[in-house]
Amino acid sequence: MSTMKIKKGDRVKVIAGKDNGKEGKVISVDRKKNRVLVEGVNIITKHMKPSVANQNGGIVQKEAPIDASNVMYVHKGKATRIGFRYENDKKVRFAKSTGETID
Repeated sequence: MSTMKIKKGDRVKVIAGKDNGKEGKVISVDRKKNRVLVEGVNIITKHMKPSVANQNGGIVQKEAPIDASNVMYVHKGKATRIGFRYENDKKVRFAKSTGETID
C-alpha cells in the first residue's frame, strides 16, 4: 500500500462529487479505506436515539468520509498535487506546482 499524501490538518479542496469546489480542513484520515474526513464537506443527516451522551436524540448533521482521490491539497490558495523527495536524509512532501517543501 502506498503512502497517503494527505495528512490530518491539511487544507484540501474537493475536486469531484456533490461538494465539488468546497474547501476545508482534514479532521481525520483512514489509511486502510483510503478515505478522509473534511470539515464542512459531505454533510449527512443521522437519526440518533436518546442515549447518555445525547439526552434528547433527534436528527443530527455531521460530516461523512470522502475518498482521498476526490480531494487535492491547497498550497497558497491553489490546489496542487503532492510529491515526495528526500532532503537531508528525511522524506518530505512538496507541492508539485511550486516545488516548495510542505513539511
